[in-house]
Amino acid sequence: GGRGAPRGRGAPRGGARGGARGGANVVVEPHRHEGIFIGRGKEDVLLTFNTNPGESVYGEKRISIDKEGGEPGEKLEYRVWNPFRSKVAAAVLGGVNDIHIKPGCKLLYLGAASGTTVSHCADIVGPEGTVYAVEFSNRSGRDLVEMAKKRPNVVPIVEDARHPLKYRMLVGIVDTIFADVAQPDQARIVGLNAQYFLKTGGYCVISIKANCIDSTAAPELVFAGEVKKLREM
Repeated sequence: GGRGAPRGRGAPRGGARGGARGGANVVVEPHRHEGIFIGRGKEDVLLTFNTNPGESVYGEKRISIDKEGGEPGEKLEYRVWNPFRSKVAAAVLGGVNDIHIKPGCKLLYLGAASGTTVSHCADIVGPEGTVYAVEFSNRSGRDLVEMAKKRPNVVPIVEDARHPLKYRMLVGIVDTIFADVAQPDQARIVGLNAQYFLKTGGYCVISIKANCIDSTAAPELVFAGEVKKLREM
């Protein structure tokens, strides 16, 4: 979710009011990325399985379908994942090869903002996985902490990602680091955190905002420069 996720025109209003009552007219299929689903209906939507059924996190729609082979009336609930409010969802829709976030994964999420994308990542990694979500801003951090109260696999950390030693007692060894910190020294921040927390053979997934790093250079050059920095670490 973007910083403080401003409400664009046409953004869903209101909190936990129901969602697209799926049922007969929506078919839920697994996406090629494990832990993500596609809802096929009038419009196809990206979904994650709601680990806290009955509630939305940021006013997103929810879809309930009957559980196959379950008790009569037993439902599975999914949350619609909006690519305009989440860079990870946008990457999935854009056809990215691998997001390296899957069931059972231990994820360190730098730049968690108010936790909209984090909540979907928590749905993906499921009860066996953990999302360590680091956010520096106190205001966004409050929302993050509130969201984490309902999702026991999220560890909210309101701290500066530039100083991983400050939260080293809270974070275990992780499989993947996802970074969206929009700072000019983002590559260095990721490297520093990787040094402390990333397992050997683990992955870093980075969202690079070119104009945060150098607003005067062409974006292609900025991206190439950041990749070079990461390779040299």
